[in-house]
Amino acid sequence: MDSLPLITPPAAAIVLAAGNSSRLGQPKQLLVYQGETLLHRAVRTALAAGYAPVVVVTGALDAELRLAVAGLPCQAVHNPGWAAGMGASIRAGLAALGPAATAVLVMSSDQPLIEAAALAALAQHQQATGAPAVAAAYAEAFGIPALFAAGALAGLRNLRPEQGAKPLLASYGPTLALVPIPEAAFDVDTPAAYQALLAHRGPK
Repeated sequence: MDSLPLITPPAAAIVLAAGNSSRLGQPKQLLVYQGETLLHRAVRTALAAGYAPVVVVTGALDAELRLAVAGLPCQAVHNPGWAAGMGASIRAGLAALGPAATAVLVMSSDQPLIEAAALAALAQHQQATGAPAVAAAYAEAFGIPALFAAGALAGLRNLRPEQGAKPLLASYGPTLALVPIPEAAFDVDTPAAYQALLAHRGPK
């Protein structure tokens, strides 16, 4: 198998894993698919695409999630204010990256069908077009995973705690670039979704 082209220059990644999976009834980050937890799979996929550094934002669980990614070259940071919303976790991830961060990918740990090539395509498209942000397009919508260029990071840092990334993406209007990632439409939020995932016969 040919290796993926690395992202040049590298972009950082924030993997959001702070939620308490209330709809699922158990921590979705620790669900196992094809021999690994969803969180391990998400971090491994980001690393395979060439993102570095990779920061995992924990919340409702911390020690268990750190254990799940032990051995992977990533940094885990705990967001004690995780219950306030996704914006608080994004800001915690950015704080961990520090001021040296240039482009940053924001992704979740519950979209396990997304492959490394799709994540790499977001950064490659941004580098080719100079767009302020590049989002996944799926099911007649757009959202994360999304790559934010240096000029967009101030907007991410200013998100209200309860906000996700989508309002910021929408604010770019026609300058927002989109990359088709139909697999992003599938996330594991319910027991039925997990059963559907287990029945899926995709590439490992």
